[in-house]
Amino acid sequence: MWKYTIQVDGMMCGMCESHVNDAVRKALPVKKVTSSRSKRETTVMAETELDEETLRSVISATGYEVGEIRKEPWEKKGLFSR
Repeated sequence: MWKYTIQVDGMMCGMCESHVNDAVRKALPVKKVTSSRSKRETTVMAETELDEETLRSVISATGYEVGEIRKEPWEKKGLFSR
């Protein structure tokens, strides 16, 4: 699994967050998307690596400014993980 943390400027309300989340879900094969206007970021979880330029252009097309994209391997930590 991969975790992408994307800086997104311009989100002002919950509808802004939803708008970004929906656009990412429709365009890319993701497991989970969450946005936070207060943190000015969107977090994307995906099984496979995503094309960062596509990710950037999808969010930019919603009208928000995309900054840094950080990618890191992610492993779910839960009851049965080792």
